[in-house]
Amino acid sequence: MEQNGAHDANGGSNSREEQEEALVALIEHRTREVKNFRQRIAYYTSQLEEAEKRLKDSESKLARLRGQPNVVSGKSSLDEGTKSVKMERRSNSPIHRNEGSSKSPHQSKPELLVPAVPPKISQPKLLPGSSAKASISSNSQASPPVITHSASGSRVKTNESQRLYTKQEDIKIKEKGTKRKFEQKEHKELIPSIRTNSSPCLIHCQTSTHISSQHKRKLRSLALCPVNDQLFVTSSLDGVVNLWQVQARGSGASLLSSTNCASSKQRRWPEDIAWHPEGNSLFSVYSADGGDSQISILDLNKKQGNRVNYLEERPHVKGIINNIVFMPWENNCFVTGGSDHAVMLWSEKDGENKWKPKALHRNLHSSAVMGVAGLQQKQVVLSVGADKRIYGYDAHVGRADYRHQVDSKCMSVLPNPCDFNLFMVQTGTPERQLRLYDIRLRQTELHAFGWKQESSESQSALINQAWSPDGLYITSGSADPMIHVFDIRYNAHRPPQSIRAHQKRVFKAVWLQSIPLLISISSDLNIGLHKIM
Repeated sequence: MEQNGAHDANGGSNSREEQEEALVALIEHRTREVKNFRQRIAYYTSQLEEAEKRLKDSESKLARLRGQPNVVSGKSSLDEGTKSVKMERRSNSPIHRNEGSSKSPHQSKPELLVPAVPPKISQPKLLPGSSAKASISSNSQASPPVITHSASGSRVKTNESQRLYTKQEDIKIKEKGTKRKFEQKEHKELIPSIRTNSSPCLIHCQTSTHISSQHKRKLRSLALCPVNDQLFVTSSLDGVVNLWQVQARGSGASLLSSTNCASSKQRRWPEDIAWHPEGNSLFSVYSADGGDSQISILDLNKKQGNRVNYLEERPHVKGIINNIVFMPWENNCFVTGGSDHAVMLWSEKDGENKWKPKALHRNLHSSAVMGVAGLQQKQVVLSVGADKRIYGYDAHVGRADYRHQVDSKCMSVLPNPCDFNLFMVQTGTPERQLRLYDIRLRQTELHAFGWKQESSESQSALINQAWSPDGLYITSGSADPMIHVFDIRYNAHRPPQSIRAHQKRVFKAVWLQSIPLLISISSDLNIGLHKIM
């Protein structure tokens, strides 16, 4: 009896200790929540004051322009405006913006607005061997409500908490009729540093976290928003485009919306997607077969009705349109490359979602054009094809000034973000998949490197690469469950490091500039969030 009593006492003591630990953890979590919301309130209060000042300044300028006194008070105008948008918040809040950024709040760069109440974070799943810290977020909650939009704008109810969010769902990014301010990037010489080091500078992956992509079929594309890189989109063979927002500095991501972007006739999935430079819409490409739509535009500003608009123009004559990329030039335009050997330049016309295609060339390539890109310093469009050829076409002059041929098919091209003369081409040669070139030097390969695939000898065009923001590193997916990381200063041909990121093949891994994070997609239907140093 005494032993039983002692056992009961010990059991009660353990139970109390467990309850105490649970309550302490809960208090810590809710303390972080309170602190986070207080920071947001202080931030939005300061933003409101600045917005009022900007509004009054604009009204004063308008009054001076009209030559009459400013009779409209900023307060009354503000009150009227807030009736329709009082639930909106800017996405450049303290938890979204790059700390240490020196950009002025008065710049004319487009403004992103996200819901007032942050959507709940997808429950992360840790990779084997990863730190448990990655699954804990400062505002982690239950699984997120999934808001699904069809092309007609209808919404599919998925759970009870969706009601709150759908009333506030708005990703309004800029007012119509205003022209974005073109920002010329600064050129940085990196070519002299290529292959100069005998040992690599490694990045360190602290933790890797998985979240479900919410797609039903294999993932196809991953793209970061050009205005706020903590917003990103994924697409898959189910025809759906999901919009995500990074949470808690990379410990999780929340699903903001899902939109059915299948083509209008054949109901094909998007082969590739690209953000408009202002970050307010997404462009998808399909196929030229069967008289189907070739381009669609998803309007992220639109809350109701048909969010997806299909362009009437069909300049490609056959086959899949493999690539779509916006040019880094002052005038809004994008380029598409197709299986019909053609490279098309689409320029924005007057009117909403009006784009005029023009053939840059149809006969330079003798096979499918697999990748296109634009150079920063001049209006040159790079194109690579399955015919092993690389072209640099001067859109202003109307001729190809750069020509090069490699030893295997080319599958993508990617200009360096810092050195405007440097670009990378992905080829099909095992262990030499990635090649570096200088646009000023013809028939000259600066460096070649790659990886040996264990699961497959063939190189898939679905595998893609990304430059680091400083232009010194390249990440690549693989037919294996690995992210390969290359340092262009390293003189070896193998990857100096590889990160086991998924359970199946990795399609792509992209770098965020605002926080030290890699985001990856895989055929395991998960999104990887990898914190790096």
